[in-house]
Amino acid sequence: MRKAFVGVLGLALVATGCGGKRDTGAAPQPGQQVACEAADGRITIATGNVGGVYYVLGGGLAQLISNNTKLKATAADTGASVQNIQQLGDKTYDIAFSLADTAADAVNGKSSFEGKPQKIQALARIYSNYTQVVVRADSGINSIKDFRGKRISTGSPKSGTEVIANRLLQAEGLKDGDLSPQRLALRQSVDGMKAGTIDGLVWSGGLPTPEITDLTTSMKDKVKFIDITSSLPALKKLNEVYDQGAIPAATYSLPADVPTIVVPNLLLVRDDFPAGNACAITKLIFDKKADLEKTHPSAKEITKETAVKTDPVPLHPGAKQALTS
Repeated sequence: MRKAFVGVLGLALVATGCGGKRDTGAAPQPGQQVACEAADGRITIATGNVGGVYYVLGGGLAQLISNNTKLKATAADTGASVQNIQQLGDKTYDIAFSLADTAADAVNGKSSFEGKPQKIQALARIYSNYTQVVVRADSGINSIKDFRGKRISTGSPKSGTEVIANRLLQAEGLKDGDLSPQRLALRQSVDGMKAGTIDGLVWSGGLPTPEITDLTTSMKDKVKFIDITSSLPALKKLNEVYDQGAIPAATYSLPADVPTIVVPNLLLVRDDFPAGNACAITKLIFDKKADLEKTHPSAKEITKETAVKTDPVPLHPGAKQALTS
């Protein structure tokens, strides 16, 4: 897969030893404080599709880390959540963005991680993703059930979007063969909508998502959002992290707010990530939060109150120190 690195350096560097001389990465003992300082080294951040909020915010985070610590960070575009966690585990990346439902599956060894629980921890819960289901106005689609027989982009393979899209289909009783799923990245999904080669797309992302802004701006009333909240009870049986929210009309100049399903995002590391680095990066996110907000407004949602709410994914001890001290 092509990996376009963003943020500072623009280098395809993979750092497996991002610890410092005195920081072995071992978890501190209960009550033990670590030096909340990042060591010299390089780290890589797994983000998501180009044009998505993970990609934009991840580049901003890499810049922030590189400008304010001894670490030099790069961010890469990826297929997002499932792939990010898999490649976090094999040490391709050091930090990864993920949807909370996918991360919960990973620590519990379920779904895409069946029988293979992942040794991951969280630096923080960050902003929420909004499930954005956009269809062509002439497609005859008014609900997920209407996907039957249609060409629908369910997101990149191994992405959090694909996980949610498949669960929405399952919730509404749609099976393989009932529609023509197109496993496309966001840019290709938007291009397909414009060209008329697909009838609709499912996207899980922050607000606003630049590529969805492009779609709604260019196609105007030729596309519409649909309300998918009837699927929420079924999704909550699979994972309690799902909740109801709304896409404000002003986000994409819509006629009215659109009820939808939301899910939190987590910033993840392996459980051997150096405690000093974890503490320093987590502290930096809040010390320089205004800079992240300039990168993307979704960063305004990040608060210390919600950052610690990462269950069932354990909070990294270094991050916990930064968030509670």
